[in-house]
Amino acid sequence: MEEAAGRYDVAVVGAGIAGASVACELAREASVVLIERESQPGYHTTGRSAALFSAIYGPAQIRALSRASLPYFRNPPAGFTATPLLSPRGVLMVARQDQLAPLEAMRREVFARGSVEVMDGAATQRMMPLLREGYAAAAIFEEDASDIDVHALHQGYLRAFRAAGGKLALDGEVVGLDRSAEGWRVSTRHRSFRAGIVVNAAGAWADELAGLAGAGPVGLTPRRRTALTVAVPEGTNPAHWPMVVDIEEKFYLKPESGRLLLSPADETPSPPCDARPDEMDVAVCVDRIETAFDLTVRTIENRWAGLRTFAPDGNPVVGFDPAAAGFFWLAGQGGYGIQTAPAMARLAAALALGRGVPADIADEGVDAGALAPARLERAA
Repeated sequence: MEEAAGRYDVAVVGAGIAGASVACELAREASVVLIERESQPGYHTTGRSAALFSAIYGPAQIRALSRASLPYFRNPPAGFTATPLLSPRGVLMVARQDQLAPLEAMRREVFARGSVEVMDGAATQRMMPLLREGYAAAAIFEEDASDIDVHALHQGYLRAFRAAGGKLALDGEVVGLDRSAEGWRVSTRHRSFRAGIVVNAAGAWADELAGLAGAGPVGLTPRRRTALTVAVPEGTNPAHWPMVVDIEEKFYLKPESGRLLLSPADETPSPPCDARPDEMDVAVCVDRIETAFDLTVRTIENRWAGLRTFAPDGNPVVGFDPAAAGFFWLAGQGGYGIQTAPAMARLAAALALGRGVPADIADEGVDAGALAPARLERAA
């Protein structure tokens, strides 16, 4: 039996980092319910992320949102977190001799923004001694790249959301969305909610949710990303090693809690699901890492997978659906949702409340038109 559970200004569907952050921003001046299909927020993607903040990572709109997010990461609101959200790490984007062209293309694109320098192979080897001798011909080093405390960020938003009077509804898989003159009725298996605006922050399930609302899908593709952890080589201390990323994103290696986190940087299309690592992806990861690094993987301590969801043009989808009044998209963040969350949440909240792009976010080059769902051709 479905139980009616109240009326709100906004219902946000999905309590990962996108949903939690925008719900927090909206709750400062609106009544908000945050609906999560699982028994805990962030189960599918946010809770499986090993996030790095990088101002040079991703397409232009992502880099702009990341730059606009940096002040929040460095100076969050009082009481938001008891620990720093960022910790120094640095990132090396390494290139073999045959990869110098993409390295040069990245250098031209990002050199004017962020603290970056181009390093030759010898300097790269000195900075990351685990690289095989002669593997790297050059690298781009971003000194200001930092580890993100994902748990602290996500929980900070959830705490602030509750403190502002927001309602968190767990175990709330949405099974119906119906629009009337009074607004939206959001039906879950056990309860229903009424709201003037529905924010679609459902991640890999965002196109499915749009179908329930009578809005056409925007062509989102969930892609599986595999990760594993291994022990560090005996006699080494990785605490001050930078993260190393292949310039064409074929692998990465990141020191993580006294271990090494490895990934083949795979982007395998997947249906929305509770993603699990594929053994072939694990084998590919080990092969690529052992080729680039003086590291023999004998034992894999842990392995997992998560879904990163992309729009066809690689930009997030943020804005009201032109065919479904009051249905607001906040989806398609790809692998960048955590590092862009502070600016993305403020942007989405402003647009959902009928305002323009906040000035500091616009100053970084964020263009609402480049993110709007209307830019995407809908599937029939």
